[in-house]
Amino acid sequence: MDDDSPRARWERRTELPLAVASLAFLAAYAISVLARDLPGFWQGVCLAVTLAAWALFAVDYAVRWRLDGQRLRFVRTHWLDTLVLVLPLLRPLRMVRVYEAVQRRHGRPRLALHARVMLYAGLSTVLLGFAGALAVYQQEQGAPDATVRTFGDSVWWTCATLATVGYGDVAPVTPVGRLIAVGIMAVGLALLGAVTGTFASWLLQVFAREDDDRPPEG
Repeated sequence: MDDDSPRARWERRTELPLAVASLAFLAAYAISVLARDLPGFWQGVCLAVTLAAWALFAVDYAVRWRLDGQRLRFVRTHWLDTLVLVLPLLRPLRMVRVYEAVQRRHGRPRLALHARVMLYAGLSTVLLGFAGALAVYQQEQGAPDATVRTFGDSVWWTCATLATVGYGDVAPVTPVGRLIAVGIMAVGLALLGAVTGTFASWLLQVFAREDDDRPPEG
């Protein structure tokens, strides 16, 4: 039976609006970083959208903290939501939860557990990689001795970092850029481990079913 508590009802009602806010935040942030010659009015619009998205997440976090009644324990048990509130670049992760919300409203999810884990990990990698590339490019463009000179350089570096390859041909030189790089490295290791571990588990289950279905020899 579905949870019918006040907090659960609030989460079901706000999942889609928060996902739209995440998409709007990412779009406004990308425009403000990539469009260097953006008129002042549109720069203000992009800033207003990003601040409005943060305000929505802050209100949602405060309401769920109040409805949950766990006080400080809520912060520990909902650490991802806390990070999303504190670190703006993690807000696009809310868009990944839309699929799960839609599936819950239509009954049992159509994809198996292994497929959902790999799908969520893949989408999270793309969203975080794009947001991380934007953030690094914003910090590195125009910096002295910078090797990340274009957004293409930033995307290439982000892909190499998330894949744990680390060619070293381009790398951030600013303190904030390197701090963002540390976060991308940690995310890359976690997501890569989730995908490879889930895929290996799925293969083991497939081979185990084949062995069970095979007729005994002799």
